[in-house]
Amino acid sequence: MKDRDIFHVENMLCDWENDYVNACGRFLSRVPSRDCVWALQHQQFPGFKKIPAETKRFSALIINSRSTLMPVLCGLEEIPAPRFLKSFFRTKKIHSVQGLKNEVMILENAIEKMGRKIIDVFDYDLMALDDLPLGTDRPCPENLVLRAPKMIDLDKAAPLQAGYEKEEVLHRGSVFSPASSRVNLANIIAKGQILTAELNGIMVGKINVSTFSFNRCQIGGVYIHPDFRGMGIARRMTKEFIVPFINQGKGITLFVKKNNIPAQKLYSGLGFKKVRDYRITYY
Repeated sequence: MKDRDIFHVENMLCDWENDYVNACGRFLSRVPSRDCVWALQHQQFPGFKKIPAETKRFSALIINSRSTLMPVLCGLEEIPAPRFLKSFFRTKKIHSVQGLKNEVMILENAIEKMGRKIIDVFDYDLMALDDLPLGTDRPCPENLVLRAPKMIDLDKAAPLQAGYEKEEVLHRGSVFSPASSRVNLANIIAKGQILTAELNGIMVGKINVSTFSFNRCQIGGVYIHPDFRGMGIARRMTKEFIVPFINQGKGITLFVKKNNIPAQKLYSGLGFKKVRDYRITYY
């Protein structure tokens, strides 16, 4: 993508932001020396004449960020022959593809033709909230403390980050790295976009911002220590964390694994609605 195209790409992403919050965030935080954006023009698509005249300059994007491909196909059901991917694989290590499920599957088919094998697949519900959370909090321990941790709290919070990564992030064949986990947590704390739940001096839960897009905040890293689940802490912590963003006029987005029923109930109870199916495929 050339510098003169950035304006057109940003306009396109703004129009489709609700479906592509993670991709928007990756685009806004991209490092040109490491990341790249492949912008597809109308004539590159089979049947491009069917695309409405009012469609803007580009029909689709594929963002390559930190070894992840993120398709932004805007409802299109086809992409050019998989030749275009070869340049990515020659120059970049691609470990995963993530985005709307139907669009990830289009890339899966193209990558399969290149002989790459899938290691693991996670399917999620993409959920959104644009108003203040619903309902009242259920009773919580009276001595529950919610606060933004400092770097001095890294040791106390590290077991929560480790638990989250082991339960929600690691895919088949990957190995947990305590050092990398601590670095991830340190970066989150440094940005100040995290809230922890504490009981009697013990950190029992955490939640953080995953990314910001133009007008939305994507949250993630939500984790309660197994010994303290079912006590209403997750609801209270999540609500406390997201209300300031909503008051600032930002919508909230998250994706939750389809088999994580407790989390599904938590977010639905706060007013989140499923908007799309989301998928992460690992290679």
